[in-house]
Amino acid sequence: MAKNLSIIIVEKDRDRALQIVDSLRASGDYEISVISEESGLARRIAQMKPDVVLIDMTNPSRDTLEELALASGPMDRPVAMFVDRSDDGLTKAAIEAGVSAYVVDGMRADRVKPILDAAITRFHMFQRMRAELAATKLALEERKTLDRAKGILMKARGIDEDAAYALLRKTAMDQGRKVIDVAQALVMAAGLLA
Repeated sequence: MAKNLSIIIVEKDRDRALQIVDSLRASGDYEISVISEESGLARRIAQMKPDVVLIDMTNPSRDTLEELALASGPMDRPVAMFVDRSDDGLTKAAIEAGVSAYVVDGMRADRVKPILDAAITRFHMFQRMRAELAATKLALEERKTLDRAKGILMKARGIDEDAAYALLRKTAMDQGRKVIDVAQALVMAAGLLA
């Protein structure tokens, strides 16, 4: 059985918070919590570990915006922020902080669910992109290490690149290790001997 989506709503105004809660309840079965105090926000959100954070602010200052966005863990979960008015600088700060959806012109009940869905989708898209980027960076670093190790073997043994790779691969198989682990050990040892 799938777990209900847990949502934290950050809203000082009780009536606005209830409007958001009612809109969400009408569109699905969610576990909803409301936080009305900004103090200790990061700690409270970390303790509650929600799936999504919705932030509704009338007129955010840059400091408040950044504090709320960072406190809500935008790299850990989707964050949708509703503001009544904004400027280019505030919008840019929110997006750079990782807010998945930044909606100007306030919160309307009929927009909550579609924006929630868009924030979740956008968050997952960027999460996949971050994972792919990390994997690509790791592969590039491993490729550099492997090339360095082959270069060391080519110079020390007077062999060509294919023979150097074959030697690394045979050593890895003989030791029950990955080729990259053997290459890293060789590069590290060569660095110590240089």
